[in-house]
Amino acid sequence: MDNDFFVHESSIIDDDVVIGHGTKIWHFCHILRGCRLGSNCVIGQNVMIGPDVIIGSGCKIQNNVSIYKGIELEDDVFCGPSMVFTNVVNPRSFIERKNEFKKTLVKKGASIGANATIVCGNTIGSYALIGAGAVVTKDVPDYALFTGVPARRTGWVCKCGNILKNDNDSVLRCMCGNTYRKANGTLTPID
Repeated sequence: MDNDFFVHESSIIDDDVVIGHGTKIWHFCHILRGCRLGSNCVIGQNVMIGPDVIIGSGCKIQNNVSIYKGIELEDDVFCGPSMVFTNVVNPRSFIERKNEFKKTLVKKGASIGANATIVCGNTIGSYALIGAGAVVTKDVPDYALFTGVPARRTGWVCKCGNILKNDNDSVLRCMCGNTYRKANGTLTPID
C-alpha cells in the first residue's frame, strides 16, 4: 500500500488490500483481505468491509455499516448510517452457509438511507434512492425512489437526488434542468 490515503490508528487493514488515492478510513474500522477500495472514498467509524469486496471511487460509507463478501459498490455510492446488507437468505447459526452467499450490486450513484436493509441477491440501480428504514427485497430500477417495508417504488429521483414531480407524465423534468422519459416501468435520461 502506498501512503496517499488516510487510515486512523485504531483501524485494522489486513494484507492484500488496495486503497485508492485520497480515501479516508476513520476510527475502529476493519478492512479484510482482498478488498479493493477506490479513490476518494470516506469510510466512517466502525465500518467492516469483508474479504474480496470491491468498492468504487467516490463512495461514502457512514458509521456502523458492514459490507460482506459478495457485495459490490460501484462509483459514488452512499451508504447511510447503520444501514444493513445481508449475504444469506435464510441464516442459521448452527448451519454454515458460506457457499450460499448471494451477490448484491449497488450501481453508480445510488444512495441508501440510514437504517435501511438490503436483502442479498438484489441489484440497486444507478442513481436510485432507498429511503431511511426501507427493507429492499427485490431489484430496484435506475432512478427509482424505494421506501417502506417491504420497499416499493414510490417515485422517481433525478441524478442530482431531487424527487421528480408529475409522476404520471411520460416526460419528467427536474428543477436542475435534467429531463427523463418514463416508459414500461423504467426511467431514462433524455440528452
